[in-house]
Amino acid sequence: MVLGAVFHGFFSRISFLTPYLIFAMLFVTYCRIAAREVRFTALHWVLLAFQLGGGILLYLLLAPVSGVLAQGAFMCSFIPTAMAATTIGGMLGANVATMASFCLLSNMGVAVAAPVMFALFGAHPEYSFLRSLMLILWRVVPLLILPFVCAVVLDRFLPRWHEAVKRRQTVSFWLWAVSLTIVMGRTVEFLVRQPSANYGTEVALAVIALAICLIQFAVGRKIGRRYGDTVAGGQSLGQKNTVLAIWMAQTWLDPLASVAPAAYVVWQNIVNSIQLWRYKGTERQ
Repeated sequence: MVLGAVFHGFFSRISFLTPYLIFAMLFVTYCRIAAREVRFTALHWVLLAFQLGGGILLYLLLAPVSGVLAQGAFMCSFIPTAMAATTIGGMLGANVATMASFCLLSNMGVAVAAPVMFALFGAHPEYSFLRSLMLILWRVVPLLILPFVCAVVLDRFLPRWHEAVKRRQTVSFWLWAVSLTIVMGRTVEFLVRQPSANYGTEVALAVIALAICLIQFAVGRKIGRRYGDTVAGGQSLGQKNTVLAIWMAQTWLDPLASVAPAAYVVWQNIVNSIQLWRYKGTERQ
């Protein structure tokens, strides 16, 4: 994040690489999930309903106040669960299979709903709804669904290659790190080149992101507790694919709205750090 902010000019110029990096990151991670092991339960559908429905509700509540705030809040809730949530959840004692299944469902749900939502809420009034919908479908759906299809095909026809990718999951971390650096660079570049300062709006977006982050972790844990896996619920709802969120906001919404998911990166990692510290402390006792 710091690297992207400091060298924002350079990373902004290579921001066209972001969707390719996201595709590769999802593909590598999906190779870790065996399709035959995916099982969707009531917990998954309740979490998905809160994820998508919460985003829409936040937008409708904040739209009369500010379109930018509404879009930023929408992205913090609507965006799918981060694949890294499975790793963090496993470290905290969650059922990894449960989380992996929801990561897949969460991404598929966004792939279906995002084109419609962005066409309705987007900041491109020069496009008709139908044109916006088709453009977004063309770019979003392949990005979120094709990596899973490629992983399944590789597993079916080239199992040795699939196993090789599966054993090299650290690659997805470095892809995520590079993607995060680039999107942060693009965000800072946009903020620096604004014709007028929007410090009040930026602070408001960061505060809203913090509130949504805490609410999602808390509500997710409450839902998870009801279905027998508190940690899986909290991580599934609270830990977001912020790289994807920032890129989508910059591409389809008001670019200023990307400040909210950019701030969410900080908040969710603070929450995760506290959780891991407390969990390790409990283990030592």
